[in-house]
Amino acid sequence: MTEGNFVDYVKLYVTSGNGGKGSAHLHREKYVAKGGPDGGDGGRGGHVILRGNKNLWTLYHFKFKKHFRAGHGEHGGKQRSTGADGADVYLEVPLGTVVKDTETGKTLFEITAEGEEKILLEGGKGGRGNWHFKSPTNQTPRYAQPGIPGEEQQITLELKVLADVGLVGFPNAGKSTLLSVVTSAKPKIADYEFTTLKPNLGIVEYRDFQTFVMADIPGIIEGAAEGKGLGHYFLRHIERNSTLLFLIPADSKNIIAEYEILLDELKRYNPELLDKQRFVAISKSDMLDDELKSEMDEELRAYFKNIEYMFISSVAQQNIQQLKDKLWAMLNTSVESE
Repeated sequence: MTEGNFVDYVKLYVTSGNGGKGSAHLHREKYVAKGGPDGGDGGRGGHVILRGNKNLWTLYHFKFKKHFRAGHGEHGGKQRSTGADGADVYLEVPLGTVVKDTETGKTLFEITAEGEEKILLEGGKGGRGNWHFKSPTNQTPRYAQPGIPGEEQQITLELKVLADVGLVGFPNAGKSTLLSVVTSAKPKIADYEFTTLKPNLGIVEYRDFQTFVMADIPGIIEGAAEGKGLGHYFLRHIERNSTLLFLIPADSKNIIAEYEILLDELKRYNPELLDKQRFVAISKSDMLDDELKSEMDEELRAYFKNIEYMFISSVAQQNIQQLKDKLWAMLNTSVESE
């Protein structure tokens, strides 16, 4: 999927169907002069329903069609015949979609499972026919109920990428390069900052045909939690990842300071992100000689007491398999603990 086809934020205008009118028909046939009321009920209006689809990865199919209207219920007929219900509208969304009321900003619900259906707007109820109102004192009612109008609402759909491992790091830290090496994904790679403007997903093939999903999130900059740079447009994708892989380049001026800035941005955006499993990879380590790597290792070991780290190089394929082994072990540990 090309970068321009990844859409993770759309606004839609949806309307449910009106209920059909009840009938005020009076029964008439040969030799029956006064048959009494026999008007049927109106059909209900169509619902607006959201349904999870695991085959969708983006909200791109809503990019050009943003108005959806369910069908109206048909009116009741004679002989107590009920009108047909209005056609429901199904909006297929990828797993991880958050539905919000655009006007209030309130989160309505989330779609996280394949085939999960949520009724966003209910169709109006159909009106009752006049035979419902027959009584000993009013045997020929010539009135019926009108249908209840449908509802309308403007909603916002936000996609939070569902992945096992999320790559976290400053721009140009080597996240896209790593993703291209460990998966079949082909993200845009260049030697300037903010090459990645949309999340990229890739499936990591592990041993014995086992796999896990890795997401390359656009680079974080200081102040991202307040909306600086790409702001919340990428930070929300990290909320769905079970394990966070911090990628810091070996040529960074201060690896520990960079890690603390990244951690602080996550904490300010959502403190719960710090509860996730974390692993640190020092990328581009092929630029280091043994002596320099040994010095850095000693300094990092003193700081990362409870967090594991590893020197890797995507270009030179250094410790890539060991990184996969470690991530797989962490993912399975988190599953067992749940």
